[in-house]
Amino acid sequence: MIHISKRKELPLGQALAIRLGAIVLALVVCGAITTLFTGLNPISVYGAMINGAFGSQRKIWILLQETAILLCVSLALTPAFRMKFWNLGGEGQILIGGLASAACMILFGNTLPNGVVILLEIVCAIAAGAIWAFIPAFFKARWNTNETLFTLMMNYVATQIVAYFIIVWEVPKGSGQIGIINQSTEVGWLPQIGTYKYLLNIVLVALLTVLMYTYLNYSKHGYEISVVGESANTARYAGIKVDRVIMRTLLLSGAICGFAGLLLVGGTNHTITTTISGGRGFTAVMVAWLAKFNPAVMTASSLLLVFMGRGAGEISTTYGLNQSFGDILTGIILFFIIGVEFFITYRVRFEKKEKEATND
Repeated sequence: MIHISKRKELPLGQALAIRLGAIVLALVVCGAITTLFTGLNPISVYGAMINGAFGSQRKIWILLQETAILLCVSLALTPAFRMKFWNLGGEGQILIGGLASAACMILFGNTLPNGVVILLEIVCAIAAGAIWAFIPAFFKARWNTNETLFTLMMNYVATQIVAYFIIVWEVPKGSGQIGIINQSTEVGWLPQIGTYKYLLNIVLVALLTVLMYTYLNYSKHGYEISVVGESANTARYAGIKVDRVIMRTLLLSGAICGFAGLLLVGGTNHTITTTISGGRGFTAVMVAWLAKFNPAVMTASSLLLVFMGRGAGEISTTYGLNQSFGDILTGIILFFIIGVEFFITYRVRFEKKEKEATND
């Protein structure tokens, strides 16, 4: 019989060694698959992946910007996940925040000064994301609804709302898209730092990471989130108002998702589409889980996922392979990285062999 029991926490060095071993094994497996199915040198393929992420200054800046946006969404989901509120509505909250930003740019771009429009964008995007997350939190707190299904359905509603306003604001009519908003005046566009287009996004998310780490680990609210996550009944016994904590935490979670929507619309793309979130609301779940809801570690896990995504695209471009092949390699590497966490957390023993050895 196989007996699985939870381990005591492994020393940091040993846990890191196991994770690095899993990555090396994943690379070996990917190399074998690459050689078998394509005949390519796996070392060259890995070189192409690295080139796709770090091959030029522009590629590095894009890598860092995409890492920052993914990290921002991961930070948004973390407080809810620590509380064991499974907020899968990050996509919708990003979309609603982005829609609020676009609305400010379109409606006030010709009537208000640029600084006022940017201020309105910030307030409206954060408020829109917060309200969108508060709705399922309220129903969960009052009537114990299933937050997983509720937040997922909110994604579909948000997508259709964005699709509706794209038709309302489309330029030119019948095109099905808005295009670059205020392209000639750049009203509502977040400012650049020097000549670096993405630096502001990166700096803001870095600051947010520090604030979130401090909030979760050193504030009263962070402590209450942890207690509710461990046991809602224990939290109530300790005098914590669980319903209030749930709603307050989801307001924060949605606000940060809305902020991510602001960064995408006002800082990067300067337009709104139904796909502007790019699946980050779901990818961020993996980022947060890999980092065990530690904001500091999420930086590394966000960078890893973005690197592999860009590397997969570079493989397709360089070698003329189907995009799916690069995604297969990415999936194998993630499988090993995620799978090894089981063996770090749990110990597997074969009881039958132990008994036979005892009888001898």
